[in-house]
Amino acid sequence: MASKITYDHCPCCGSAAISKMFSCTDHTVSKKIFEVWKCSACTFAFTQNVPTLDYIAPYYQSSAYVSHSDTKEGIINKLYHQVRKVTLRSKRSLLKKITGLKNGTLLDVGAGTGAFAHTMQTAGWHVTGLEPDTAARATALSKYNLELQTLQSLTELQPASYDAITLWHVLEHVHDLDGYFHTFSRLLKNTGRLVVAVPNYTSHDASVYQAYWAAYDVPRHLYHFSPKSMHVLAEEKGFIIEKLYPMWFDSIYVSMLSEQYQKGKNNHLRAIKVGLVSNVKAIFDTAKCSSVIYVMRKK
Repeated sequence: MASKITYDHCPCCGSAAISKMFSCTDHTVSKKIFEVWKCSACTFAFTQNVPTLDYIAPYYQSSAYVSHSDTKEGIINKLYHQVRKVTLRSKRSLLKKITGLKNGTLLDVGAGTGAFAHTMQTAGWHVTGLEPDTAARATALSKYNLELQTLQSLTELQPASYDAITLWHVLEHVHDLDGYFHTFSRLLKNTGRLVVAVPNYTSHDASVYQAYWAAYDVPRHLYHFSPKSMHVLAEEKGFIIEKLYPMWFDSIYVSMLSEQYQKGKNNHLRAIKVGLVSNVKAIFDTAKCSSVIYVMRKK
């Protein structure tokens, strides 16, 4: 069985008009180099020659991978945890706003160590959390008494049973885009909303750091989204994007990591400046934000 996936057509729109953008280094785990390619038809970008699902796990095994380890080591990870307190409240408010519900049923895919699932559960929502990483599930159990399920549980969930399905920086990790979108459509109520947050490689901070932009995060990030390509993808999978929302803090966090990758040292002042400029450019156009939340409904 092949251990790598090589694309000769765009995984989003199927066009053969694909070409290499540049090579990126896996700074977090392996230090290996992976190529990032782009489709000129829909602007979808993707990591070429990525490990298949059966071979990707070792690239997640790092104490520095904060969404799985919950580490607070280093100033950047400390910042991540401080900011998360704010973003968890804003995510809770967003879900109430887009669903019109004070409490409802939520499926959180790629729940990590369970912080968001716990926040929504505390707010009175009935939450199902899915997380493939064993260590992250163990942290969720010990920290929040949350029993997260594996991704295999997706096939066992009841159809049309969720008011919202959330993927916070998860879709870029998913090997089977077709299968997941089909499942989301099956599990969502007709009035339900699919909430997808992903990095935006057309943002200002991405243009500054180029191949060193931390949100490329190869090979864990299989895909790299532009707002245009996300609209194409949603349309292809039977969804309509209703609205875009910004994730203001991501530009700072990602710029701090990118600065470290590019210069080999932390220049926090420059990183903050790049992040702030990125946010200013996105004030009147959310599609320019470093990370974007896409709220979708079924066609």
